Amino acid sequence: METIEKEISIPIYEITLTGELSIPERAKGIVVFAHGSGSSRHSSRNKYVARSLQDEGFATLLFDLLTVKEDEDYNTRFDIDLLTDRLIKVTDWLKTEPETGDLNIGYFGASTGAAATLNAAADLGNSIIAAIVSRGGRPDLADINLPEVKSPTMLIVGGLDTQVIDLNQKAFSMIGALKEIVIVPGASHLFEEPGKLEEVANLAIQWFNKYLFTVVE
Repeated sequence: METIEKEISIPIYEITLTGELSIPERAKGIVVFAHGSGSSRHSSRNKYVARSLQDEGFATLLFDLLTVKEDEDYNTRFDIDLLTDRLIKVTDWLKTEPETGDLNIGYFGASTGAAATLNAAADLGNSIIAAIVSRGGRPDLADINLPEVKSPTMLIVGGLDTQVIDLNQKAFSMIGALKEIVIVPGASHLFEEPGKLEEVANLAIQWFNKYLFTVVE
């Protein structure tokens, strides 16, 4: 299966965000990755999940939510409203591009990026965002917007990540969409244990196959 891979630049106001767009032939849909604080589009964990999704026929977009200078500022890293705005602008860009405009869009968020995906989905609605998966995320940071999320949402948390489990369970009860929470036994916050990230990828594939799949004519 042939895959188009290219570096992209997305102008947003006075800055430009960079990313890596991969589009398999007859893509089932596109998954936009929103990384956590202190991370980037080069995250080995997100790249692993992205490759797994590409092998399954999904297009992916890995991009930096912040510029290098912005990422050096602790306050900017945790500015959820800013991250959400950037994610919405990137989503709008995808809808206007010939290669991606007809594809259903899903979000895959990690850490603070998960809050941005939920906020963006609440703003854009499930007609734009077909499905969401969160890995070790902080959905609690989306707080008041959680009841407005209508996109099918899966929260994945490591079984050893006790504090984040509690935060996810509280957020889970507030999400207004079809939803599922999966606690992966023996996994820490970063899912670094053998086989655990593979479990995350498989869960994401199952969820996006069910709720993101774009019917290609």
